[in-house]
Amino acid sequence: MKLVLRESIDDLGEIGDIVEVATGYGRNFLIPQGKAVTVSPENLRQLQVDKKRLIAEEDERKRKFQSLADQIRDFSLTIQMQANEEGVLYGSVTAQVIAEGFTQEGITVEARTVLLEKPIKELGVYPVIIRLYAGVEVETKIWIVESDRPEDALSDGSAPTESPGDEPSGDEAPAPTEGREG
Repeated sequence: MKLVLRESIDDLGEIGDIVEVATGYGRNFLIPQGKAVTVSPENLRQLQVDKKRLIAEEDERKRKFQSLADQIRDFSLTIQMQANEEGVLYGSVTAQVIAEGFTQEGITVEARTVLLEKPIKELGVYPVIIRLYAGVEVETKIWIVESDRPEDALSDGSAPTESPGDEPSGDEAPAPTEGREG
């Protein structure tokens, strides 16, 4: 199916490009979302009329996302999770958890923009790429630190406060070491 793009789309094209896409992708996503129109003389004429406005709108969106990328670049997120003695998490840190962590810090990031090859399952510092918009990516550091309390299992943006001599009290149940998957 041949379509004319009304906005830039990663790995597909820029505004005004005529592209060949799968019929389902065109009919079910690009056309209903207003991202593309079918190739016809009337649509091509209308696109030429709208092209300057569309490019200006696209540039404005890109500037907003670039500003957000600059804010994220200077920020490192700390997520507290429960872990065993070897540093293996009970559960995992997914793109959704990272997005929620940024949201709690006042930075709106959608989970679909957080690029993770696989969920994070160990304590440590991880570089994470966030693709905010076509051509606007930013890399930031995510710190996964241990939390003693279950209510800290999601990000609260701060490192845990733990003294080196802290020992669990006798009335706490020991954490399971085997057979628990998250």
